[in-house]
Amino acid sequence: MSQTYGRSPLWELYNNTQVTREAVGDLSNFKSSEVNYKLALWDPRVNGVRYLKTLVFTLAAGLSPANWARLRRIANREVGDPFSITYDGEAVCMDYLQAVLEVEFIESRMTLDGTSILEIGAGYGRTCHALLSNHEIAAYHIVDLENSLDLASRYLGAVLTDEQLAKVHFHGVDQAEAGGALRELRFDLAINIDSFAEMTPDTVGAYLDLIATHADHLYVNNPVGKYLDKSLDGHSQGDAVVQLALRTGLLRDIVDIFDDRAVAAQSRRFIDAYRPGRDWALLADARAVPWSFYWQALYRSGAAGR
Repeated sequence: MSQTYGRSPLWELYNNTQVTREAVGDLSNFKSSEVNYKLALWDPRVNGVRYLKTLVFTLAAGLSPANWARLRRIANREVGDPFSITYDGEAVCMDYLQAVLEVEFIESRMTLDGTSILEIGAGYGRTCHALLSNHEIAAYHIVDLENSLDLASRYLGAVLTDEQLAKVHFHGVDQAEAGGALRELRFDLAINIDSFAEMTPDTVGAYLDLIATHADHLYVNNPVGKYLDKSLDGHSQGDAVVQLALRTGLLRDIVDIFDDRAVAAQSRRFIDAYRPGRDWALLADARAVPWSFYWQALYRSGAAGR
């Protein structure tokens, strides 16, 4: 072998372990095997963080000036040590990229300053954080399960100013019941991101009934259906968890989540499923970037339009 153009010690190793003579002789699945993981792709099975950061970097590169301004107005985003990249001198993580895109979608279609908001299932509170940092919200109510509510309370207490935090009200799910505190309030906007798909159908229906009678707008951002592609995560939490997930939410059809036509077709069912009442008008809907199978929609009550 040529001494000038021969293999480096690294490729000597690869040729003996992954790009072997036997392996390159089989074309049947080499593009999803150890061969191609040395020729063209990083092995997706063990490079999740690399691919996540690459996705965040790509999304950050495409942010509009208005969305950069929204992002920069959100202080203390580094609390909790997220996976971040640096773009234009700014630390950027996936959660707050999604948050500014969601804020953009909502604020382009309704006035947010001076509103009272109800968020159902706020997670740790990033949407609340983003909205309070970008608008003069009058009151922000969060209803959630106990452990999640505790996390949101702690997180928002760490990232918001005292003035912002005074606008946030935390409610256990019992306060959504008849006679509960939430039944005494009126909201300009109700929000659900992701968690409707993880509730029982009856619970989702109950929340939609609450929204229909106590809110003027609904923003919902959730999956259009379920999937069973084991290659994505190897069902790492076990088949029992998969079966539980398949039984939750209103949209339980199995969908090819990486087929844009299949997702777009299922999005019509999404729009119908999350409409709180027949007199509620759809103001806008679109795929929720970056996830291939998430859809977002904003509805307005017929009463709000009168």
